[in-house]
Amino acid sequence: MKIQGRAWKVGDHVDTDLIIPARFLNISDKNELAKHCFADLKPDFVERVCPGDILVAGVNFGCGSSREHAPWAMKQAGIGAVIAKSFARIFYRNAFNIGLPILESEEAPDQIEEGDALALDFSTGEIVNENSAKRFQARPVPAFIRSIIDAGGLVEYVRKTQGQGAIRRSRLPVRNAG
Repeated sequence: MKIQGRAWKVGDHVDTDLIIPARFLNISDKNELAKHCFADLKPDFVERVCPGDILVAGVNFGCGSSREHAPWAMKQAGIGAVIAKSFARIFYRNAFNIGLPILESEEAPDQIEEGDALALDFSTGEIVNENSAKRFQARPVPAFIRSIIDAGGLVEYVRKTQGQGAIRRSRLPVRNAG
């Protein structure tokens, strides 16, 4: 799995309220939600982001509340992947659950500038800054997790692996309530 895109930079401790402000959490349509991604941090983000662009962050990206709205908004807005020095654990899990690829790299974020062209290889963990020709190594994403991302997230992965979208039901006898 490889992704190429332009870098968008944010700093350390970017919380879920900066990714998608709480005032937009009542929106259930993912496309509508995406229109408000980074509304307070980067007001022109949604107008300028291109499909496949890559967000580059510092430490503890996605901290704050455990809402899935944050990775959904980013993915629907066009972000193809996120590179960060570190992720808040709940964001890390939510990103994979909804099919948003992420890589942790201690070095890369400091040597990438906003607008740089990046190439990511999730099977090897290689990050290439095509502007500077610098290469960085992140921990590769395991094949099982890549298959979840390729399916579009955990729910879609389960649907696809459980027989054409039907969840198999056990053949346990039904107890009579009477």
